[in-house]
Amino acid sequence: MAEETYPINLWINEERLEKLQAAGLAGMCKEVLAGLKVLAVPNTAGQRDKILKIFPMAKFDTATTKSIELLPKTVKDKIFDLVIAKKSLTVMDDFIKSVEK
Repeated sequence: MAEETYPINLWINEERLEKLQAAGLAGMCKEVLAGLKVLAVPNTAGQRDKILKIFPMAKFDTATTKSIELLPKTVKDKIFDLVIAKKSLTVMDDFIKSVEK
């Protein structure tokens, strides 16, 4: 059985979509509301717990989306930049290492 994942949802505007297309990841976006797109960056339970500890303002939505919410824009921007740099959605270990210092 696959391990359950807990996404951090990044809203995708036209500029971000172009970067995702260049990285070959545009197909990973999901359309959620009237053409608005979101990119779900997966986290394991351990990664989720570390993120919630490092960023106490963040919340885990247990009721509906099972996603990590309320992260500051700068944090989400850094995660997006890592996705583009690595051309992968598997970036959370690297992100956590970069902010755990």
